Amino acid sequence: MKEPIGFERLSGMIAFARAGSLGSYRAAARSLSISPSAISKSIQRLERHFGVSLFTRTTRSLTLTLEGREIHARVLQLLIQAEEIEQVARSARAEPAGILRIAASLPIGLHMIAPAIADFRMRHPKVLIDLRISDTIVDLAGEGIDLAIRIGELPDSSLLSRRLPPYTLCCYASPAYLERCGTPCHPDELVAHETVNLRYQSTGQTLRWPFRIGNKEIEIVPPSPVVVDASEAVLAAVAAGAGIGMAASFMAAPWVKRQALVPVLSEFAVQRQNITALWPEGRHTRPAVRAFLDRLIDCH
Repeated sequence: MKEPIGFERLSGMIAFARAGSLGSYRAAARSLSISPSAISKSIQRLERHFGVSLFTRTTRSLTLTLEGREIHARVLQLLIQAEEIEQVARSARAEPAGILRIAASLPIGLHMIAPAIADFRMRHPKVLIDLRISDTIVDLAGEGIDLAIRIGELPDSSLLSRRLPPYTLCCYASPAYLERCGTPCHPDELVAHETVNLRYQSTGQTLRWPFRIGNKEIEIVPPSPVVVDASEAVLAAVAAGAGIGMAASFMAAPWVKRQALVPVLSEFAVQRQNITALWPEGRHTRPAVRAFLDRLIDCH
């Protein structure tokens, strides 16, 4: 079992790092506001513990030994990491402020980000929101984006990430359509109904509708007489009585709330957790980014 590092050894490393960088015990003592003898004793204890000489000492000079140079470089890295920990702690206490630039696709921006802005700014009035909605993948670092919300599986990258809460893929229809045409009780009955499907602009392919039947998940592509290439258009057409459509629950929620849409085949709906928040890697996460992420998770 490894011996834990004690306070005395840590203070010795700080003294050693400062003396090695400044070239004398006296200069190290002045920078740390302690006596030269305290610096000397701390380093001597460290040398006894390591079992090596860290300095070659003369009356006029203090030079790192070969072993001392290697250990000095590693101790400096350790102290840099300690400084980063302090920065993270200070950041956690800091009040969110400044411009928060967010990138999202149209469905995410319209149904997830925009509804959260008013409440977020009431809590954090010093944060200004710059929301950029586009279905193209943006270069976060190149375009100065602080936070991106993306849906789907993502390639590995150096970006920091956090999965957002799951949502449901479910069928929806207007009350008027269901009164006119009836309510299906099983996905197999969709062939007898009018449906509205989504065509992906990026690939030209239509959405394959997933359903959970028993312990298995199946996919079907209904023979839809109406196909559109925007998810908002699916909801609008379905709400107008064009048929049954499939949508994410976070998108359909406002329509359901105002009773323009009704869930259909909800017992066969599937859950997905593939919405991810991404932000550039840095020394610490901006307080505004962390606060907005927390708000998104609370809302959903």
